[in-house]
Formats: sequence, structure tokens, C-alpha cells
Amino acid sequence: MLIFKIFRRPEWEEFRAAGSTDGAPVDVADGFIHFSTAEQVTETAAKHFTSESDLVLVAFDPDTMGADLKWETSRGGALFPHLYRQLRMDEVIWDKSLPLGATGHIFPEGVI
Repeated sequence: MLIFKIFRRPEWEEFRAAGSTDGAPVDVADGFIHFSTAEQVTETAAKHFTSESDLVLVAFDPDTMGADLKWETSRGGALFPHLYRQLRMDEVIWDKSLPLGATGHIFPEGVI
């Protein structure tokens, strides 16, 4: 199973250049990096990135993140993965553009 992080393009470029990140401003404010499962990511995109089109969907293997990844109750009582440390580029499995279409974000085939 993979987990996903949605980045705005400038956030993604900064992460790639630095090799690590504390996440987006919301992650820094909350004290952890927010992720979504495949079942949660479309709702995350619709709720937090409604009209944003220059996004990057990044996949990670939660099994490689160790004890710093916690599954915690969040939206609707569902368990969401939260990382309590910096995220490293060497943890990226793949990244793909997440464009905005007429009816919402267009996810890569096989994600949802």
C-alpha cells in the first residue's frame, strides 16, 4: 500500500532542491506532515486544493517511515497517516502531475 502527499508545484520544487522538507505551511503549523491513503486522496484534493491546478501527487511507502509515522483519527473518524519528522527525497516512490479538470483533479491511472 502506498500513501500520498499533494504538493503545490513551488513546494515540490523546494523539496526536490533541498532533499528534505517540513511540509506545507499547514504541516508546519500542525507539527506533522499530512498524508492520505488512496481511498482518502481524492477528498483531500477536493477539500484543500479545490481550484488549484499546478499540483504534484507524490507516493510513499509507509513501511519505510518507521515509528515516526502515526495513524491518527482525523476527518470523519478515519485514520490518516501523519509523519512526525522531516520528509526525505529518498523516500519518494514516484511523483506525477495532478492537473485540475472540468469536474475535479485528474488522478493518475491506478491511484484511485
